[in-house]
This record gives sequence, C-alpha cells and structure tokens, in this order.
Amino acid sequence: MPLSNNVIGCINFISVLLSIPVIGAGIWLAMGTVNSCVKLLQWPVIILGILILLVGLAGFIGGFWRITWLLVVYLIAMLVLIVLLGVLVGFIYMVTIRGAGHPEPSRAYLEYSLQDFSGWLRRRVQRSYKWERIRTCLSTTTICPELNQRFTMALDFFNAPLSPIQSGCCKPPTKCGFTFVNPTYWISPIDMSADMDCLQWSNDQNTLCYSCDSCKAGLLANIKVDWLKADIFLLLALIGLIIVYIIGCCAFRNAETEDIFRKYKQGYT
Repeated sequence: MPLSNNVIGCINFISVLLSIPVIGAGIWLAMGTVNSCVKLLQWPVIILGILILLVGLAGFIGGFWRITWLLVVYLIAMLVLIVLLGVLVGFIYMVTIRGAGHPEPSRAYLEYSLQDFSGWLRRRVQRSYKWERIRTCLSTTTICPELNQRFTMALDFFNAPLSPIQSGCCKPPTKCGFTFVNPTYWISPIDMSADMDCLQWSNDQNTLCYSCDSCKAGLLANIKVDWLKADIFLLLALIGLIIVYIIGCCAFRNAETEDIFRKYKQGYT
C-alpha cells in the first residue's frame, strides 16, 4: 500500500476529530437555559457536525483500504460541508454583530433595546405565536426567582452585573421610574410613562416583564453572547478542516500518481 494512502487515512481521521467541536457547540447551545427556549440554529449545527463526522469516517476508510470511489465521494462531500460551515460561520457573525447594551445612571447592569439587533434576530421574537412559546418557557426557569435570593437591598441590586436576560425580563426598565422592593417586585410611579414596556410590567411572578420589548432584547443579547462564543469554535474547526482538506487533496493526487507509476512500471517489466 503506498505511503500516501496511509497519510490520507490519518488526515481524514483528523476530519473526524474536527467534527467534535462542531457537534459540541450545537449541543452546548441546545442545553443552555436561555437557548433551550429559543430554537434557532442549534440543530443545523449539530446535523452539520454529524455529517462532517460521517464523511470523515468515509474518507478514513477509503484511505486505509484504498477505495478510490469512496475517497472521491469524501473529497466532494467534504468540500460541500466546508462551504456550508463557512456560510454558517459568516451568517452567525453577521446576525450577532449588532446589539450592544446601554448604560443607565447609577446602575452597574445595562439596558437593551430591541431595535439595536439585526432584523433576522428580531423576527425570531417579534411574532406573537413564537414569543408566547418563548415567554412560557422563560417563566418556568429560575432566571428571575434566583435574584430574590441573591439581593435584598436596592443598592446591592443596582450595583450587580445582571445578565442581559435578567436585566430585560426580571425588572421594569430603569426609565419607568419604579421603586425597588425586591428584584422582582416594584412599586409603580403615580404618573406612568407612556412607554409600552412600563405598562407591560406586572408584579405577578409568572408575568414580570416577559411581554416587554426589553425582555426580547435581553434574550437576543444573551443569544448573541453565546452564539459568538460558539462561532469561535466553529471558525477554528473550519480553519482546521480547510487545512486538512488541502493536505488530503495533495496526498490523494500523490497516491494516484504513485499508482499510475507503479502500473506503468509493472507493465514495462
């Protein structure tokens, strides 16, 4: 067996290993408290990782056992998957690049506006039938109730670095001028603001600000942070797959050249 075939088999096994961070990123996103309430791109990432795993195994088998047609299928399929992964990495970056929090006076946490995020992300939460499912899911988590256990004094709460989802969903927006009682119970001012989020707030622990635009914005801010972290792993896997693919193509060409030369030498002798 030519040395290049062994090299191809080893290289393709690296492709199998590179599928692990892709699958892992998808599973991590699917299992997160916030992300589990929003079904966005978790399953496409997991499925893409599984396809990379299967194609890498096909290339590994084809390399060690010199199954030429399987190697050709591997090279074509892996090229398609690399392109798809590259498109996914770029898409995640483009839809999550926007959406920064805004500081408020005498507050350590940030406030978030729905209009700051990309249109694609906004459409995922603005449709009422989608948000109702997400709102119900969020209300069953411990994201907000745990704040009551951590903070009893207003000053401690105002100086706390709340997560975006806690800032947007568990309290009324700072601009509404509510008076703190505890993190999820506030006294409304006599002159209510005309802002719809101020009117949406309720001290009912199953309602809070889950219907507010600030909650939707906080959710998207949380998603943005998690997806950018996952995008880094996907980018590293993409770079690794490109390098492995280029080396594999060179090794495959060398193996074909060796095979032709060997057949020619046998025919000559």
